[in-house]
Amino acid sequence: MKHLIWPALLVASLTLAACGGTPATGTTSPAGAPDITTASITVAGKSVTVLKNPMGLTLYYFTQDTSAKVACTGACATNWPPLIATSDTPSASPTLPGKLTVLNGANGKQILYNGHPLYMFARDRAQADALGQGIGGKWFVATPALPVAPSAAKPNY
Repeated sequence: MKHLIWPALLVASLTLAACGGTPATGTTSPAGAPDITTASITVAGKSVTVLKNPMGLTLYYFTQDTSAKVACTGACATNWPPLIATSDTPSASPTLPGKLTVLNGANGKQILYNGHPLYMFARDRAQADALGQGIGGKWFVATPALPVAPSAAKPNY
């Protein structure tokens, strides 16, 4: 009977992790694994190289975020789990042309690429999925060529 409990617990924990949860429960990398990888998938009928989390799921950015402030928190982060850093120096394999940083914000230590906080989409289940592409006109797959994010709004003087 004990041998039947472990698979059920594993499935339950993977299901909960895929759905998000509280804001600080994003995906982290297994020890020693890169935080980000790349792969070519079909997005809107075209082959595109996208950023992936350690489990091979597509990473996204949210146009409402800035390099200094995360706009997707709370209930939003349930549908869009943040990519959480295990260290202050995230890594990628292969090396990316942009810059990886960490923002310690409302979601915890979230990984940013070129200043864009990165997320997964809770409905993506397979490595070829990009079901979050274009949602609300504000969510898009992150690619190695992602331009630098805008900084926080500047005050009007």
